[in-house]
Formats: sequence, C-alpha cells, structure tokens
Amino acid sequence: MLEVESLNQYYGGSHILRDVRMTVPEGKLTVLLGRNGVGKTTLLRCLMGVVPTKSGTISWRGAKISSMPTHKRVASGLAYVPQGRDIFGRLTVEENLIVGAASRKAPSKVPDRIYELFPVLRDMKNRRGGDLSGGQQQQLAIGRALMSEPQLLILDEPTEGIQPSIIQDIGRTLRQLVEDMGMTVLLVEQYYDFARELADRYWVMSRGEIVAGGAGSEMEAHGVRELIAV
Repeated sequence: MLEVESLNQYYGGSHILRDVRMTVPEGKLTVLLGRNGVGKTTLLRCLMGVVPTKSGTISWRGAKISSMPTHKRVASGLAYVPQGRDIFGRLTVEENLIVGAASRKAPSKVPDRIYELFPVLRDMKNRRGGDLSGGQQQQLAIGRALMSEPQLLILDEPTEGIQPSIIQDIGRTLRQLVEDMGMTVLLVEQYYDFARELADRYWVMSRGEIVAGGAGSEMEAHGVRELIAV
C-alpha cells in the first residue's frame, strides 16, 4: 500500500534519514520502533509532505507522491496524528473534529461512528479542546484524523504521557479500525509491550536506518526489545 525506497533527509549538516526502505501492507497494523532521536518522526513528516525529502521515493498505491503537497496526500487517503496531538485548544471538541474533514466536503455534524469509537468525545463535544485531559486530547486527535475518511492512519507515539487505562482504550480502537473497518495503520511507538500486542508487522529504526523488520508475532524471538532498549 505504502512503499518507501532509498529515502534520505538532512537537517543542516546532519544526515537524519539514511536510505530508508520499508513497506506498509494493506489492511494491517505496522509498527515502527526505535529510541528517541533516530529519525522516526522525521520519516512520518516526510511521508505526509510536511518536510521535503532530499532523495528517494515514497509510493502510495503504486503512484509516486514524493513531490505531492500535504493536502493532496490527505485527500488521497493518508491521515496523520502527530506527536503532541496539536489540537486547537480554543475550539470545541466538535469544531476540532469538523476541521479534520477539511480535505473533503465538510459535514454539518460529526458522524456517529466517530462518537461510537470515542464515547467521551460525545460527552464533551461542546467543551474546548484545551480543557481536555491528555488522554482525551489524544482520542480527539485520532478522531479528527478519522474525519478525513483515510485509508492509511499514521500515528506518532499516541501513548506518550497517557494513563494506562486510556492506552488500553486506544489499543482496542486501533485493532477495531484494522479488523472491523479494514483500515491500514502505521504506528510509531516506543512502548514495546503496547507495540508487540498490536503489531501485524514491525520495523526497527536506528540512527536513521531501518535495521530490522518482520512479522509482529516474531518480535520477541527476533530480540526487538533489546534493539530499542536505552
């Protein structure tokens, strides 16, 4: 579904992404793991066109999108939940969600399926986004991304700073999106146990390179925990 080939990116004189090669299969949950500072977020930002690539290609359903602007990537079926969530604190929950549909004809109201996935958002739809807890904001950020009706949902460390009960809820929702709704998910994560429980496929990044990959069921046997240990 998504294929990255020989991708390179630099910040100043630093070589951040080094010939990155990876694929994201359709209808699966793929996890990208790695320590802090190895280039995971930069890779996601390149996938979405938020930052340009120095060289290499990104292909979406067989078509090269490396030079495509971000809004067209969203319109073609990609959605991104950034690290830190980036919700609009002064807008209500409902307004935040509707903003997520800007790539298509914006609905006059939020579809029921979003509130069914995240019931807390229905209860708080008139509350300002900035007044929500961290876990509630993360659910709002995912719900906002889903408003664009994506085929591929890309998430950057959704468990960061979130209480365990909300982490479990997010995990269940991601599996529901894949198994019941046929969505494809690319999840960047440092929390190994969360990643292992969810992953159909995995990749490990170190110093800007992909150093391991395989089936999610084989993560323990392949020693992935040790690869990402600080």
